[in-house]
Amino acid sequence: MLWLAMLALALDLSAVKSEPNPEKRSDRALEYANAALDSAKSAYQEGRWEQTQAALQEIDTAVTLSYDSLVSTGKNPRKSSGAFKKAEKATRELLRRLSGFRDFMSAVDHPAVDPVVARVTEVHDQLISGIMTGK
Repeated sequence: MLWLAMLALALDLSAVKSEPNPEKRSDRALEYANAALDSAKSAYQEGRWEQTQAALQEIDTAVTLSYDSLVSTGKNPRKSSGAFKKAEKATRELLRRLSGFRDFMSAVDHPAVDPVVARVTEVHDQLISGIMTGK
């Protein structure tokens, strides 16, 4: 059953990628990342390690897609900060949720989450930097 949910997520990511409006694509990608985190939690609780890892990878991919979509607008994040600020808030919340998930996991499983946390942190920091400096 969970595998079907993961397949549905994969299909959704292709739908997110096909969104023509980059700002909407960014929003949808972050929504997708949160759904993937829910899937990772469920899979982990059920002892399905491969699905947990796949969902964590989907989070990384979705966050990268979100950021790349915002950059592709060509807008100055300082002057047109709405979408950038919305993404910054969403990545901050995603980091909080990832931290909670990591705390829930066994210590031996933490290395699976660490690269995802690092990537989301990197994107969050880039968003803040862009909003503050306009670059």
